[in-house]
Amino acid sequence: MPSILLVTASPYGRASRGAILAMQAVENLRQRHPSLDVVERDLSALADATIHSVYADAIVGGHSHDEEVFTLSEQLIRELEEAAFVVVATPMHNYTVPASLKMWIDFVLRYGRTFATVDGIKKGFLSDRPTLVVVTAGGIVSGTGKFQPDHLTGYLRDVLATIGIDDLKFIYLDGLASPVRAEEVAIEGGDAIARDAVFGRDEATHSHA
Repeated sequence: MPSILLVTASPYGRASRGAILAMQAVENLRQRHPSLDVVERDLSALADATIHSVYADAIVGGHSHDEEVFTLSEQLIRELEEAAFVVVATPMHNYTVPASLKMWIDFVLRYGRTFATVDGIKKGFLSDRPTLVVVTAGGIVSGTGKFQPDHLTGYLRDVLATIGIDDLKFIYLDGLASPVRAEEVAIEGGDAIARDAVFGRDEATHSHA
């Protein structure tokens, strides 16, 4: 059944600034698409997950997708496959994605299941779908005043494109180490979501048409 998939990667879960903003987008989508269920994936639940040798051997050996070793991977992939919209709230840790989001990526990007190599080029098996990524960072990583490296944005674009998802939008809540800036970017981020043609409020998007 089609759904809205909310993925949260912050150790603070729903209490994080990014998740709060992401929930605004989810609520807007629910109002515009009331038939869609919301599936929440809190990546803190993957804290004890890892890629074992048996998992790697199963991929290399082309084992059946219904084998027990793929149980978690299949669950995460099906959540993504069934999502009409995806909303990701993630902090930037050490210039890139946090460990929990990297683990989710490693389970979702699975050779022979969500992508394969065709004529030397990786081809994704998933259909494209609108995806919003809300990024939080203590330093400034976007705009003309950025002073901190950003290895998260390009990486997420590349890995999601590998499985077929190219319709990506990013909203940055950066410079959060400054309480004053934190409040400013939260307001700006909320306004950006409200105005968005896909993830925004109907009245807001129509008024800016």
